[in-house]
Amino acid sequence: MEAPHTPVLVNQVLEVLNPQMGDDYLDATAGYGGHAAAVLERIGDKSDVILVDRDSHATRHLSERFGDRAQIMHTNYVDAANRLLEAGTFVELVLLDLGVSSPQIDNQERGFSFKADAPLDMRMDQSQRKTAADVVNRTSQLELERIIRDFGEEPKARAVARAIVSARPITTTAKLAAIVRQAAVRTGDIDPATRTFQAIRIEVNSELEQLREALPVLAKLLVSGGRIAVISFHSLEDRIVKQFFEYESRDCVCPPKQPICTCGHVASLQKITNGAVTADSSEIAINPRARSAKLRAAEKINKNKRRT
Repeated sequence: MEAPHTPVLVNQVLEVLNPQMGDDYLDATAGYGGHAAAVLERIGDKSDVILVDRDSHATRHLSERFGDRAQIMHTNYVDAANRLLEAGTFVELVLLDLGVSSPQIDNQERGFSFKADAPLDMRMDQSQRKTAADVVNRTSQLELERIIRDFGEEPKARAVARAIVSARPITTTAKLAAIVRQAAVRTGDIDPATRTFQAIRIEVNSELEQLREALPVLAKLLVSGGRIAVISFHSLEDRIVKQFFEYESRDCVCPPKQPICTCGHVASLQKITNGAVTADSSEIAINPRARSAKLRAAEKINKNKRRT
C-alpha cells in the first residue's frame, strides 16, 4: 500500500541514520510510513520495527501497509518512549518527524487549515478532549496572548488575542482566520493567520512540551553507537532539538568562566550533523512541504563504535 503523502528528506534521513542489516528501528512519529518503508529496505526482515503515531487514521494505515512486519503503537511518542524504556527495549535507530502530516492538513474536518471552513479541532489524537475551540473560547486573554506570542512568534499577539476574545464564541476556522487577519502582521506572501493557527495547534497538542520531555528518553533507548534523527518544521522545534544535542554532546555544562567543573555532566551523544540539514531545490520543487524541514542527528557515544 502506498503512502498518501510524500515524506520529506528521505535520502538525508538514510544518510544520517545509516541503517544496517539487522538494526532495530523505532519511528516515533511514523505517520503513513514513508520513512519507515525506506529504512526497512535497508535493515531487512529480521529486525524489530516499532512504529508509533498518535493519529488513529495513521496507525490504521500503518497496520494495513506493514502488517505483522512491525509493532504498531497508537499513542504519543512520549508515552511510547517511556513504555519502551520500562520494558527494557533498546534500538539502533530512532526517527522523529515532527509537525502535521499532509493527510491531516488536507482533511478539512480536522480543522488544521483555514483554506476551507471547518470546525476548530486541530487534534492530532482525536481521542483527546481539548480542541482548538476550547483554546480559542475558554483561554484567558492574557494566556491566549502568551500562546500566540510564544508559539506563533506573532508580533501583534496582544492585538490578536484581544480581537479573538472580543469576537467569541468562535467555532470555525474561517471565522477565526478572518478575525486574526484584521489584527495580525502581514509578512510577505504569508497569510497573517498562519502564525496564530500554528500557535493554537501547538497548544492543543502540547507539541513543544512533548518534544522536550521525549528527547532524553528516546536517547536512553539507543544502544551504544545507535543514532537518533529529528525532522522539525519551525524554529521553535529546531531550537529545542539543537539545544538538546549540544547539551548532551558536552562533558561539562558549567558556566564558561567557572575554573573547576562541578556539574558532573558526561556527554552521552555525539552530533552527526553540523547545523541543520535541509532539502535541496529539486526536492522542494516536487514536495513544497520540504521547504521548511530541518534535520538534525546524533549518535550514542561508545568507545567501540558500532559502525564507521
